[in-house]
Amino acid sequence: MPVITIESWPLDKEKKPEIIKKITDVFTDIGIPAEVVTVILHETKQENWGSGGEQHSVKFKDMIK
Repeated sequence: MPVITIESWPLDKEKKPEIIKKITDVFTDIGIPAEVVTVILHETKQENWGSGGEQHSVKFKDMIK
């Protein structure tokens, strides 16, 4: 059944259960049982991401904890 992979900057530990639950809810709302929905969180440091030729650790430095 569905496997949802989320690529993200590092997330707050407290937010992860909420994200997994809400993504699962999207599928249960259309009749797919929660038990068969898998959510995978891949976290990548902002220094390893870039767009527009600039590292996200520089581009979004005000958003880094």
